[in-house]
Amino acid sequence: MQPSGARELTVAVGDSAGALDPDDRVVELGPHHPSTDGLLRVRLRLDGDVVVGAEPVAGYVHRGVEKLFEVRDYRQVLALVDRHDWLGAMGSELGVALAVERMLGLEVPARATWLRTLLCELLRVTSHLSFLGAFPGAAAARPAHAARERLLVELEALTGGRMHVMFTVVGGVREDVPAGWYDDLTDAVADVRSLWPRVEEPVRAAAALHRGVGVLGRADAQAYGVSGPAARAGGLDLDLRRDAPHLAYPELADVLRVPVRTAGDVPARIEVLTEQVAVSLDLVEACTQRLRTLAGPVNVRLPKVVKVPEGSTYAATENPLGINGYLLVSRGEKTPWRLKLRTASFNNVGALAAVLPGCSLEQLAPVLASIPYLVGDVDR
Repeated sequence: MQPSGARELTVAVGDSAGALDPDDRVVELGPHHPSTDGLLRVRLRLDGDVVVGAEPVAGYVHRGVEKLFEVRDYRQVLALVDRHDWLGAMGSELGVALAVERMLGLEVPARATWLRTLLCELLRVTSHLSFLGAFPGAAAARPAHAARERLLVELEALTGGRMHVMFTVVGGVREDVPAGWYDDLTDAVADVRSLWPRVEEPVRAAAALHRGVGVLGRADAQAYGVSGPAARAGGLDLDLRRDAPHLAYPELADVLRVPVRTAGDVPARIEVLTEQVAVSLDLVEACTQRLRTLAGPVNVRLPKVVKVPEGSTYAATENPLGINGYLLVSRGEKTPWRLKLRTASFNNVGALAAVLPGCSLEQLAPVLASIPYLVGDVDR
């Protein structure tokens, strides 16, 4: 099981270019076929089979989505924005909604806040399972797929979607929870926990074979703007759920734990990902318990066309792949004058220039598999 659009390795030897050591070769890692949903090319310089230089080359499927935002109202923007990180779509929608609500001075109902938190953590689990199940040599694809599928069934029962959920609206969420959904979700989480050892143990064992490989330390993470699991594995202890609390996270401080490592290598990144799955399952259960006790609406009734007051704001969220940022500039119209995205994958891919040198060709697959990114989140 490979995350859609995440990565596909196609290696072709190209002509040497520039001032190279006589023993160096230039090898192209990608791009793969344009009919797929994402393209990434990494230009590698090799000394024998060891990488001595790496240059990520992005932009093959640039969709101009930030310009598309400028001619669409905010309801349409929310439908588009989850298509860059489609494995964590709820978090992508959330950033836009938070920015608009801040400029409107809108207070979101408590049930909507807790539902948003629950779905963000649910999709954090399914996103991480996609990457963990695809780790080379781990033989964890079947249980990871089964666990992810079990949660996607409940996600679809609530939102009608399995990836592009489009469940967030300005002022809350689209609709209320169907009868019996909390019980079904609780059962699904229990099923995932029963499957979890069959994912975690083989993935950790496979990753342990690459100790000291593909190191991304704290300094390089900061220099390249890397965030999320890849940065925390190298000692950069930063998580906006804790450090810039939003949604219901301030009330979940006793449940929210932020796993951090210092080695910054392949096993460290996998350990952070697996621990985050366990934490997110705890958060899903805590949100479910709280929602059972809450009553009231799940959104604020607004006109179909929302006009945002003139001004600007910046909202940031902790998505599964790292920090996403949303700079919204309005001139008082129904469409944003400017909506600039800062997506985590772009910086994570940029850091390959620091991570890949020193790796052998056979180590490229596990190194790339340990760094969470989606090409659609890079070429947006």
